[in-house]
Amino acid sequence: MPGPPHGPPAGQGAGSARGPAGQSSRERWLAMPPEARQNFRRNAERWVQMSPEERNMMRQRENLRRQTIQRETEAALRESGLHLSPQERAQFESRYVQERRKVEQTLRQQIEEERQKELPALIQQLKKEFQIDQPVRSPVTKPAESANPKK
Repeated sequence: MPGPPHGPPAGQGAGSARGPAGQSSRERWLAMPPEARQNFRRNAERWVQMSPEERNMMRQRENLRRQTIQRETEAALRESGLHLSPQERAQFESRYVQERRKVEQTLRQQIEEERQKELPALIQQLKKEFQIDQPVRSPVTKPAESANPKK
């Protein structure tokens, strides 16, 4: 049973040589900011290190994510009440996905900022809890003195 072609997950270099607006892979690469190129390289290196099972799992996860986004894009178009030509529909879908990505990135940043604010208090709370649970340590005494009373 043949599986999907080997390579990075969709959206990470696999697929056709032409992407959005007919750009070639090289044009898209050159248009990427340096940080995005570095991230792409890291992901490609991780992909190469994965076992076939891990790659298949990643492909399945990516397919599920794409299906979810496609369903939600279609729902957004229905909710908008717009009746678009196929070309306009494709533009709507592209913009929806683009703007959704921005919203998700903003939310991830907000969550990370909140996490960083909350962690010190959490650490202090745990520190107190675990200090209470630990037996009280008395100053170091010599065991020989307490175990052997003087005669």
